[in-house]
Amino acid sequence: MGQILSQPLTDKESESGQNKHLAYGLSCMQGWRISMEDAHTTILDLEKTNNNNNNNNNDDIKTDDDNSNDDNETKTASTSKNTVTDSTDPVAFFAVYDGHGGDRIAKYTGDNLYKLITKEPEFHKGNFGKALQNTFLATDREILEDNELKLDQSGCTATTVLLNSKKIVCANAGDSRTVLSVNGSAKPLSYDHKPNNEGEHARICAAGGFVDIGRVNGNLALSRAIGDFDFKKSTDLPPEEQIVTAFPDIIEHDITENDEFVVLACDGIWDCLSSQQVVEVVRRGINDRKSLVEISESIMDVCLAPSSGGSGIGCDNMSIVIVALLQGKTLEEWYDHIIAK
Repeated sequence: MGQILSQPLTDKESESGQNKHLAYGLSCMQGWRISMEDAHTTILDLEKTNNNNNNNNNDDIKTDDDNSNDDNETKTASTSKNTVTDSTDPVAFFAVYDGHGGDRIAKYTGDNLYKLITKEPEFHKGNFGKALQNTFLATDREILEDNELKLDQSGCTATTVLLNSKKIVCANAGDSRTVLSVNGSAKPLSYDHKPNNEGEHARICAAGGFVDIGRVNGNLALSRAIGDFDFKKSTDLPPEEQIVTAFPDIIEHDITENDEFVVLACDGIWDCLSSQQVVEVVRRGINDRKSLVEISESIMDVCLAPSSGGSGIGCDNMSIVIVALLQGKTLEEWYDHIIAK
């Protein structure tokens, strides 16, 4: 379960943002864990943000030292790069990274993975899935080029989405998860990568590893991750075939009028609530006209264990992002539309 505190840290770091296509609310909490190993990224216009970064113009980037605040943005402890965009159909990017064995790989990934996406030629061809797959592997390569980070023993999951007004593309490695609410029913946009899964087990064994008590080499409880280089040492195998791989699964979804919102979260949420339960809690919050941040915070409160003496469920770090698919509506109209269903 990892080291725990005598009392949970329940202070929440939250943020929100929107443009004409999307609105989101995010919250994260350290909880019972002795340190916070989650990271996240929320970007409403990926190309604009990366172009600004390349031009050394970071006016729309929030940091811990930025005391400004407005209706659409709140300061966050992780990576938040947002403006209310005016592009015709900007591509947004959202991600949750759940670290294990430390926070360095998760924090690095949260701060850097998004920068590589728009460098991929496939992104500019509209092949978002391939661009994300290439980017996950490129992030591993960048870490290995860092003389300090390449020695770090930690790793992180990554559940990410690229989306515009027409399409959602989810890339996932590990056991964080992304789900879509379709008329109140949870549709998976990712599947958890666990060592006992048939395909994962086969790859692990083919690469010279083994699975014991549901863990890779008796150690790691998930089978895909960024980092974790102790499990990626087979020089005769490509990255996709290593004992643990950063190569993500891709699920693409064409947005329809029945689609309501997307939820990305770490397993600190999913270990406590099923995908359908989370969708139902979000919809109840919408019915009560709670903000997306308030709903995110309330879900973490529900998941937090009352004590640390049980199974460990509810004692993990927690991060959750709720993304409203506005589809031409204002945020208020979107609330009205879902409430009326």
